[in-house]
Amino acid sequence: LPVREFRAGIAEVIKYGIIADSVFFEWLKENASKLLDFDIDTLEHTVSRSCEIKAAIVAEDERESGTRALLNYGHTFGHAIESLTGYTQLLHGEAVAIGMVMAADLAVRMQILSAGQAGRIKALIARFGLPVEPPQLAEEAFLAAMGMDKKVLDGSLRLVLAPCIGQAFVTDEIDGAMLRETLKAGIELCRG
Repeated sequence: LPVREFRAGIAEVIKYGIIADSVFFEWLKENASKLLDFDIDTLEHTVSRSCEIKAAIVAEDERESGTRALLNYGHTFGHAIESLTGYTQLLHGEAVAIGMVMAADLAVRMQILSAGQAGRIKALIARFGLPVEPPQLAEEAFLAAMGMDKKVLDGSLRLVLAPCIGQAFVTDEIDGAMLRETLKAGIELCRG
């Protein structure tokens, strides 16, 4: 794969550590250089562990009625970004990487995740050369695009949030004001 495509794929790998395995998250941090250098043993472990995590989640919820939604961590934000940029500026994994940073930011604002853990998530994503700031987008358009995401059920926005690295949950109890603050923070970074 081209390097950019490879790095975009790493976003999904990081996601597995965030939602289900803090040890794997730390392992990725410690082995980032080897992974970026395409070390075969490191690649094999990365693919193997990612498949194990995904398979365990899918086996637990084959019909997507509950825990399988955890695989969408960062995707609601990411899909909105992809949609609003016409699927031309970012690869899927790049948009998801930004989405994971935004999900962590929202979790901090909602006092679900510590700022330190959110910083570790952002740092690991950046370590792999992935974007951590959204493109400049209008807040209302962003909210509307998030409302179109497939994770919206019965008119209620559902997001996957992490209370700590290695655990995640799905919730529709999203503080709208804090969501707007997260979007504004991203927009301000782009203008800065």
